Amino acid sequence: MLKEFTAFLKQYGVIGLAIAVIIGGKLNELVTAVVGGLLMPIVGAATSATGGDWRAWSPELLGVKFELGKVIGSSIDFLVVAFLVFWMAKKILKEEVVSKK
Repeated sequence: MLKEFTAFLKQYGVIGLAIAVIIGGKLNELVTAVVGGLLMPIVGAATSATGGDWRAWSPELLGVKFELGKVIGSSIDFLVVAFLVFWMAKKILKEEVVSKK
């Protein structure tokens, strides 16, 4: 049964996927720290939003509070992570065009 389980893990690439998830999680923490600690204070100072913390921006319309600062901040985080993953794929895989195989 142990050999069968090991074969299953190898066949479906479960171990590689687990490693990718762990590395991806740490990359996300790094990017969030860089974006939150280095880039966003500059954006906050430039926009003078909510004392420099524009992620706390939450306009209200008809008694409903929209947390647009969080949405915009998460969007910027996503774009930075997506760009870094794209860049690493090009550099590590040494491909001219990153494409689906």
